[in-house]
Amino acid sequence: MLTLSNLINGEPRAPRGGRYLEVTDPATGQAYAQCPDSSAEDVADAVDAAAHALLRWSTTPADARARCLSRLADLIEARIDEFAAAESRDSGKPLALARSLDIPRAIANLRFFAAAATQFAGEAHAMEHGAINYTLRLPLGVVGCISPWNLPLYLFTWKIAPALAAGNAVVAKPSEVTPHTAWLLGTLVQEAGFPDGIFNIVHGSGPAVGEAIVVHDAVKAISFTGSTRTGIAIASAAAPRLKKVSLELGGKNPAIVFDDVELNDKTMATIVRSGFANQGEICLCGSRLLVQRGIYERFRAAYLERVRALRVGDPLEASSDLGALVSKPHFDKVMDCIARARAEGGTVLVGGEQVHVDGRCADGWFVAPTVIEGLPVDSATNQDEIFGPVVTLIPFDTEDEALAIANGTPYGLAASLWTHDISRAHRMAAKLDFGIVWINCWMLRDLRTPFGGSKQSGVGREGGFDAMRFFTEARNVCIDHGL
Repeated sequence: MLTLSNLINGEPRAPRGGRYLEVTDPATGQAYAQCPDSSAEDVADAVDAAAHALLRWSTTPADARARCLSRLADLIEARIDEFAAAESRDSGKPLALARSLDIPRAIANLRFFAAAATQFAGEAHAMEHGAINYTLRLPLGVVGCISPWNLPLYLFTWKIAPALAAGNAVVAKPSEVTPHTAWLLGTLVQEAGFPDGIFNIVHGSGPAVGEAIVVHDAVKAISFTGSTRTGIAIASAAAPRLKKVSLELGGKNPAIVFDDVELNDKTMATIVRSGFANQGEICLCGSRLLVQRGIYERFRAAYLERVRALRVGDPLEASSDLGALVSKPHFDKVMDCIARARAEGGTVLVGGEQVHVDGRCADGWFVAPTVIEGLPVDSATNQDEIFGPVVTLIPFDTEDEALAIANGTPYGLAASLWTHDISRAHRMAAKLDFGIVWINCWMLRDLRTPFGGSKQSGVGREGGFDAMRFFTEARNVCIDHGL
């Protein structure tokens, strides 16, 4: 069995307490590795290492920091097949998806913020009587980055890259459910040229490791992606300590289809993908599908035909569109949500059951892509995040009704809108209470743009220079040359 280690002060380290957690392949239901079940003592070691290394890194020229990030990206790319296999095995997602999306995006994150390190700048303002103000953007110091299990390396690098690019020292916690690729990344840190102690990885549970990072007095900021409940706990712990927080939390996202849309192959394929990509385990998935009544019956027939054609199977097989859900507890949660939808009076049009895959995956945690209709918009199924391959169909008549339904949840992460009426598109985009609005597309991401949600979907924005600003402190300097 593979034994993973922490990365502290440039060295692989076993957890102080000697305890480990099982890491399971969701497609087979079998444990294949163990990762450290670390404690607050391990976190303290990592923070101490980061604090001692900080001065060297924060005063390193930006182009030198950029070279380390670029070198790390190159090292991952040279081993992309190994990283993709580890990501698929850890999370249950199709290998083809990990190879084509997850690992390339992680590489792109590192390269993007390597470039951003050399382009990030403050501002200067001349006053009328001759004084000059200029703003320095200084690294915060030691920062904590806590990433989720659904897009493990993709979102891990999304956080650590801007933190390091801005000159901070990092203590990072990947999900204990999917730690493999973060550990692999840690084995490359020295080769990439990072000074010892600048980038530390501590594995373990949220209550033991995550909380210890959040409450440690030397950690100046927390960047977290995960559940709303955990985000609220982090915000509550950080507030009395006056720590900066960036929280990217849950979503109950609408996809809104108006009757002027041409239901061609590209449109239908994208709408289906928006609900079921990565087994629906993406916070941006459109789990509420709102369709204007004039095309509802025709749309439903075409949509269900495509959903039925999705193949759930062994993640290693190229023909598999969906793999396994990430863990047995999450599988049970999704199945419970489907049972609740039935109890609420919903009609399951397709799916709704466990999928049994023959061969090596006989004990895996697979769920059929599921479409449900007939539920009130205020039902628990239409209000709570399920985070699985479950989509509800909701008819609407007018633009105002669609807007009310879309905005009628506590979440506000992302929405997609399908219409050929550009005036309507702009009207709706301005009124939809979501941090991201896609029009006639989904998951079309530009790393330069701000990313984040409103309401219970989070606080702050990541991406581009927004991420660099989060990981820095602004200091204004005013010079009057009149003396």
